[in-house]
Amino acid sequence: MKKRCVALGAILLLGGALAPAPALAQVPYPTKPVTLVVPFPPGGGTDTGARLLAQKLSVKWGQQVIVDNKGGAAGQIGAEAVAKARPDGYTLLMGNIGTQAINPVLYRKLPYDPDKAFAPISLVAELPLAMMVNPSVPAQTAKAFIELARSQPGKLSYSSSGAGGGPHLAAEMFKQATGTYLLHVPYRGGGPAIADLLAGHVQLSFMTVMEASGQIKAGKLRALAVTSERRVDALSDVPTLAESAVPGFNSISWIGVLAPAGTPAPLIDKISTDVREVLAQPDVKTRISELGGVPAGSTPAQFTSLIENDRQRYARIIRERGITTD
Repeated sequence: MKKRCVALGAILLLGGALAPAPALAQVPYPTKPVTLVVPFPPGGGTDTGARLLAQKLSVKWGQQVIVDNKGGAAGQIGAEAVAKARPDGYTLLMGNIGTQAINPVLYRKLPYDPDKAFAPISLVAELPLAMMVNPSVPAQTAKAFIELARSQPGKLSYSSSGAGGGPHLAAEMFKQATGTYLLHVPYRGGGPAIADLLAGHVQLSFMTVMEASGQIKAGKLRALAVTSERRVDALSDVPTLAESAVPGFNSISWIGVLAPAGTPAPLIDKISTDVREVLAQPDVKTRISELGGVPAGSTPAQFTSLIENDRQRYARIIRERGITTD
């Protein structure tokens, strides 16, 4: 009997040693500032959403969340920086539909493996786009703009936040659907693209309502339509492109938080839970809606599925319509 008790004690001791260690879950996070990389210059929809989220997470965590803008190459520079960062939860990416779903199928080579470089954490918001023109453009509606563009093939131009981004793809889809020829002028982010639209250097832009609603409401830009299936609360008097000129048109962007691949799963789950809790706060939901977005937190698995589905969708669009980064 004594030998059996000793053996049983050894087994229990060994079992305890082999049991999953709860230490990681018990380690407080964060214990120092967290960097949220935005792979675009300040002023765009991704940047706006990131700053709102960073502010609220700073309060929740009791640690500063620093927004670090690393723009360039359609988001590839900032994304690469996060892909190569330590997977410890202290460097995160505010990615969007362009960096996560479009770039991997539009560019032949990226400086990282898009399938293995990131661990999705949570969707933050869906971002409908606004089709808008400089006030000097005579067209008052989307239909009128289509007629104008058809009468002047190649003479009108549009700005985008970068080749391969959601706004670029939306504009190319618009061109294909309407049989118009518009010159593409890519920039290093939504802010610079809108600045040149305001200056009249280009005539048209498709940009997120979040980054453009202020200029539209101030009368500095004219919104002809929004690209979502339903109208946007922030611009309730602006019709959808589908209802006003191009039946069936639907092209929106989104933003979400990701970590470097290899970040421990318990840490991913904690950050995801905290992000969703912040997005559920009434003042945050109201602010995102006022800016023209749709708050939409998700689990890591749900966000992963969204990225995969949109990547397949845009791969088909890019292939069928012959869209390139040239």
